[in-house]
Amino acid sequence: MNNVIQLLPDAIANQIAAGEVVQRPASALKELLENAIDAGASHIQVLIKDAGKQLVQVIDNGKGMSPTDARMSFERHATSKIRTSQDLFAIRTFGFRGEALASIAAVAQVEMKTRQADSELGTLIQIDGSEVKKQEPVAAPVGTSISMRNLFFNVPARRNFLKSNPVEMRHLVEEFQRVALSYPEVAFTLYQQDLETYNLPSGKLSQRIVGLFGKSYQGQLVPCEELTPHLNVKGYIGKPESAKKTRGEQFFFVNNRYIKSSYLSHAVSSAFEGLIQADQHPFYVLFLDIDPAHIDINVHPTKTEIKFDDERTVYAVIRSAVKQALGAHHVAPSLDFSMDVNFQENWTNDPEKKAQVDREYSYKTFNTPEFKKSSVSGWERLFEGNLSSTPSPSQPKDEGETEILTFPSRASMDEPRFMIVPQEAESTGTTFQVEQSYIVAQMSTGLMILDQQSAHERILYERYLKNIQTAKGASQQCLFPATVQLNPSDYALVMDMVDELHSLGFMVEPFGKDTFLIQGVPADVTVKNEKDLFEGLLEQFKNFKNELSLDKRENLARSLSRRSSIKKGQKLTPQEMENLVGQLFACQNPNYSPAGNKTFVKLDLNSIHSFFGK
Repeated sequence: MNNVIQLLPDAIANQIAAGEVVQRPASALKELLENAIDAGASHIQVLIKDAGKQLVQVIDNGKGMSPTDARMSFERHATSKIRTSQDLFAIRTFGFRGEALASIAAVAQVEMKTRQADSELGTLIQIDGSEVKKQEPVAAPVGTSISMRNLFFNVPARRNFLKSNPVEMRHLVEEFQRVALSYPEVAFTLYQQDLETYNLPSGKLSQRIVGLFGKSYQGQLVPCEELTPHLNVKGYIGKPESAKKTRGEQFFFVNNRYIKSSYLSHAVSSAFEGLIQADQHPFYVLFLDIDPAHIDINVHPTKTEIKFDDERTVYAVIRSAVKQALGAHHVAPSLDFSMDVNFQENWTNDPEKKAQVDREYSYKTFNTPEFKKSSVSGWERLFEGNLSSTPSPSQPKDEGETEILTFPSRASMDEPRFMIVPQEAESTGTTFQVEQSYIVAQMSTGLMILDQQSAHERILYERYLKNIQTAKGASQQCLFPATVQLNPSDYALVMDMVDELHSLGFMVEPFGKDTFLIQGVPADVTVKNEKDLFEGLLEQFKNFKNELSLDKRENLARSLSRRSSIKKGQKLTPQEMENLVGQLFACQNPNYSPAGNKTFVKLDLNSIHSFFGK
């Protein structure tokens, strides 16, 4: 029988390896940036065209390579970072696997120019799909320039899986941000379509954060530092009020390497417990300095996942560091002895403090009717619901009192009659609110209870989805157009859905670098601040994008319906309640909200009778 197992050609093996290392242009950018950092560069330039599909170029002023090293760098498992197996447990560099350049060259057209400081001429190498096309001396500055063109030109199926340009650009910006944060002492520049997007000079970490995410973060940063024999933690956390409902601005670096760890993220979230809502995520940039012998980074080709030999200790140190930072900078509430029962004289004598304590620490009780002074005892008042609807001659009806149906009995014929004075009549008719959150409507067969927020979300969702599909959303002009400045990642996201925003009724257009001008909003949205509405919509869109697998149109319709719907605690007039009920049952699917929650429940007469044993 013939032998069937054989070695794969290098070109095919490199394409297989590229499937793990290079999933999109952002993956290649990450590898090229990390190589530039490992080369000791103090300034790195990044040039992007067509969201990386046409060009990704990284230029550094590092130490460069000799002609032999330049050629060897494109071979699989060729690296200068390790020599023995023991070196795997003392890695301080980004790269060590020796797969990045070989994988990139297998699926793109790559050109490298490199020169060392002690050489008069540099080296030029051109490779197309793992095939070396040219290698010759060339005049070049000290350092290395690597350009990657036409990614996946020889793998059309992989190229078809790439997303739209704004989406791919957002991933590129995210990778750029991670590497730029990890080394604030290195200057970075990013150009997109020959336009400067970032120009980050070398400096402190706080300056780098502000340079990447905007000046609004300048007043939100809280220093965080914890030094222990096992682990050192340094960095910044955001104040609780800057927390967002979307992830994406949470950064962990272990020995300056960006990592992803839900376990360590929980340590930070638990330190913020009680300061932010459960569905919010705080901003943080935390650097963990630990002996490489205690971690294993050779877990995944992208090297964003690592293992700790004592993960619980790391968790405890991070949580302690964050809690201490929050307390030291007066972000977390300190102990207030006025709330201690042993110090009641501190607040019971102060009316304002007493009112605050009663308001925040007392349970909400039912509103009980107030009775006029009488001689009846406390237990007799249990039966005073059976009061006459007609006031007795000795007790005339006061102004503001309402008549209440009562049921007198012979046992109470001679008893004095008392009138109940309700606090406020919420509504009249057959529709009313409960807790300003639920609407109770009378039906011929019983009662119907609606969740006003879920019901309104369903109404708005179907309306907005129809507007997007038909591009007939009405718009109301802003009296004073508002400008919204976004980070490059969010700017690219908005550019990807400008047409859908116009269909909804938003009149937005680019207005300079990373800025949009809002000239109109949907006509049926009640809004006081157009900028807050737009930023909230974008935040909700990113939140759904992370949690749900939705297409762009449905996500946008859900996001706007969530942001602009009636909220719990909002008081409605009887007419508004009746309109809400009518609009809900005009929907195609009135039973459930877009999130899958029930919009209403029915309580038929048989169920009501059963409550009373009838």
